[in-house]
Amino acid sequence: MEIKVLGTGCMKCKQLEKDVYYALAELNVTADVEKVEDIQKIMSYKVMSTPALIINGKVKVAGKVPKRDEIKKYINEEV
Repeated sequence: MEIKVLGTGCMKCKQLEKDVYYALAELNVTADVEKVEDIQKIMSYKVMSTPALIINGKVKVAGKVPKRDEIKKYINEEV
């Protein structure tokens, strides 16, 4: 599984990244997690507002920090 957290380094982006790691640990799922801060790469996903969560190339959420339960749901959809 490949997870990308898109964001330029704001507090919300950092929170989403931290929550992704917590969700993975709670689900006992392994994944390659990457923090993407480059604006050009972020825009390549057609994401106009950050933070954004990409799982296996699919935009799951953009422009907000989802609750940890939502993150778990998105991860389980891709397992």
